[in-house]
Amino acid sequence: MINKKYPEHLVFGLDIGTRSIVGTVGYKEGKQFIVVAQCVREHETRAMLDGQIHDISKVSETIEDVKKELEDQVGRRLTDVCIAAAGRVLKTVTVEAEYEFSGETVVGEEHVHSLDLIGVEKAYDTLRKEMKEENIHFYCVGYSVIQYYLNGYTIGKLDGHKANRIGTNLITTFLPDEVIDSLYAAVEKAGLYVANLTLEPIAAINVAIPEKFRLLNIAMIDVGAGTSDISITKDGSIIAYGMIPRAGDEITEAVARRYLVDFKTAENIKQSCLKKKKVTYKDIMGISQKVTTEEVIEGLKPTIENMTKCVADKIIELNGGKAVSAVFVVGGGGKIPGFTEGLARFLGLEKERVALRGEEVLGDVTFLQENIKKDPLLVTPIGICLNFYEQKNNFILVQVNGERVKLYDNSKLTIADAAIQVGLPNEYLFPKRGQAINYTVNGIKRLVRGELGEAALVKLNGEIVGITQRIEQNDIIEIKESSVGADAKITIGELSEYKSNITFIFNDTRILCPKYAEVNKKLVTEYYEINNGDNIEILNYYTLKQVLEFMDIAYTGTIYVNNVPASEDEKIYENFSIKCEIYDSLEAMRAAQRLREDYTFEAAEDDYSTLEGDEGLTSKDATETPESLKTISVNSQEDEKRENNNKEIFIIVNKQPVKLSGKKDYIFVDVFDFYPFDLTKVLGSELVITLNGEKSDFTAPLKDSDIVELYWVQ
Repeated sequence: MINKKYPEHLVFGLDIGTRSIVGTVGYKEGKQFIVVAQCVREHETRAMLDGQIHDISKVSETIEDVKKELEDQVGRRLTDVCIAAAGRVLKTVTVEAEYEFSGETVVGEEHVHSLDLIGVEKAYDTLRKEMKEENIHFYCVGYSVIQYYLNGYTIGKLDGHKANRIGTNLITTFLPDEVIDSLYAAVEKAGLYVANLTLEPIAAINVAIPEKFRLLNIAMIDVGAGTSDISITKDGSIIAYGMIPRAGDEITEAVARRYLVDFKTAENIKQSCLKKKKVTYKDIMGISQKVTTEEVIEGLKPTIENMTKCVADKIIELNGGKAVSAVFVVGGGGKIPGFTEGLARFLGLEKERVALRGEEVLGDVTFLQENIKKDPLLVTPIGICLNFYEQKNNFILVQVNGERVKLYDNSKLTIADAAIQVGLPNEYLFPKRGQAINYTVNGIKRLVRGELGEAALVKLNGEIVGITQRIEQNDIIEIKESSVGADAKITIGELSEYKSNITFIFNDTRILCPKYAEVNKKLVTEYYEINNGDNIEILNYYTLKQVLEFMDIAYTGTIYVNNVPASEDEKIYENFSIKCEIYDSLEAMRAAQRLREDYTFEAAEDDYSTLEGDEGLTSKDATETPESLKTISVNSQEDEKRENNNKEIFIIVNKQPVKLSGKKDYIFVDVFDFYPFDLTKVLGSELVITLNGEKSDFTAPLKDSDIVELYWVQ
């Protein structure tokens, strides 16, 4: 292998056709594309049909032969290759996309690239919806911009303009993954890496119909061996792509049937018709035969007529129901005599308007090999190489959790793109929130979100990275699913509305009371945990009864609200005045105690005098009767009940021991019966009450050894 002096970077393109594989190596110098080497190899067997690879191994062997021949010609190893897929089972989607800036911005290349990608992703979504009933996965193999928009107005190029909004209308082409995967498999088996993938009609039209001609309504048809790929231009853009699975092989098969020869011999007869006046061949019986070119062409007329009619019908369909103004024909299948004339007739065009394109469109291509003639056969191979410089249709292969995935390469691919392509939803990648709480406060809807969990653990080639890390060909990605955060949690006391107080004037003293809350029409404390769907009302009033209960006071006589006699159900609003005579419960308890002591003393004296004065008491009278036993039993039960209801507990209040007695069970408010703390005097902005170090309320139950703190804060 002699190393020849060529530029460092050479482009290697393969046109993997149904009948043959064309390899081209070259480089771009200014506007010229210099072809330094070219090689053509026909398949030894029918390893491909209608543009689809059937025998990957056979196709791979032919690719390897072409690769080795070209390496010998250029004197260096070839590792990267550009390829194109035939439009078999082609799907096209036309979409509009927009990209809006936060302010007026000078449009750069990266903005245009992002806009195109938005359009491609939108086309993907559209196709998925259309094909959701069928279990077929499609890949984008290329796209063409129909029109760009600058602030809503059409424009040829966006770069360099100032804009608030840019848009595009583009046509995107898709093929089933089976078509793409078989191409990749054959190429990789030959020891090559796919550097660029495009669609054959895209590659061909970029050579056959330069941009200066695209204002016209023109069709280009690439007639290969297995498929005829069609592109339509109009108003400066490519407006449609299409394909029919009828091409050169159909003509070859007609020759084989007519002259009783195998497929390879039939192909030689067909090719000879382009060069010779007479063709000699052997039929399947081994008999040598001669036939003139005119006879062969005459016998093929029905097949050519049928095929050109199908092509014409497809062109009319793609062009919106009408014929185009002209047709450019490329590819070997279109060189058969009568093809262009038949196509012109079915389209209603003059025959001069349907023509083969070869040398005319290869003016910017130079072949260093002297024996190569510029021919329609070479349009697509050259287009595949030139498409590399556009860098629009790359694919790369990476692994995500052990699954190989092919990605449309926009030079900005991240792990997130690979994860989405493999089908991992956003919830798998990004932290998930716990359950939210939806509720209303005074009729206004509120939402408390759950906490965020942990993001997905992402590794790239064994190293922990972020989800936005850029990726390259053959990267290995591992993603561990993100976690769910804690559910939302909020109490009544945490509501801003609840933290405000209501001020009342009680016996000429201002008192501050926390607002009451109702949840679903039921009064709750500040420690109530709000549930989803709760309807909360923070009351801006107390009832008179609630004020008295909060202050833990009793009153005598008439109570006045704003100097008007009121009942305990009266609503007390901000700054309302309350006046009444307070009943001194402590003094009342002392009086009751004195009364109980006096009563006990007098009763004891009566019992003693009765015993002393009953001299007539006999042994019979002293005998216990069932009735007397019953009475004693009842009295004993009552005594026991009183004893059970007189449970004593000892607690610590503000670091002082306090004994609570007289009840079976105690709650916080009972502390004020045994500990001197005057609630009628407001000594701060908020009364703090704690039980065992935690905030409490007046209804909290008390038990022996509890620690209580009571104090005002400013």
